[in-house]
Amino acid sequence: MRNTARWAAALGLTAAAVCGPLTGSAVAAPASLYAPSALVLTTGHGDSATTVTPERAVTLSCAPTATGTHPAAAEACAELRGIGGDFTALKARADVHCIRLYDPVVVTVQGVWQGQRVAYERTFGNACAKDALGSSVFAF
Repeated sequence: MRNTARWAAALGLTAAAVCGPLTGSAVAAPASLYAPSALVLTTGHGDSATTVTPERAVTLSCAPTATGTHPAAAEACAELRGIGGDFTALKARADVHCIRLYDPVVVTVQGVWQGQRVAYERTFGNACAKDALGSSVFAF
């Protein structure tokens, strides 16, 4: 009986030592405290992303801090956080008036925003219409 009790105690301690780190917050916690947010933004003249040659491309990472080749990374990340990463929520300012010259500009966004895959494309009538967003997100 004593050997059985000793064997059970040893087995219990071994199981606790091996499986203990797998329980509690260790399982629930992600590898990082921040969900990944890394984007590649491009812009170019043309009708659609499939036919346009990107003229400019920047990277934007917003977690844990704003980094990347985007010239206004901190402002762009703050704007994206404010709209929950919904690029369709970027609206044009009412005080900007653009000429109606059709010279299409395409912007694309590919990557991950707070752990969710992002694929966004928008064609503006011209560069003025793109810049009328009043947003630093596409100001590169």
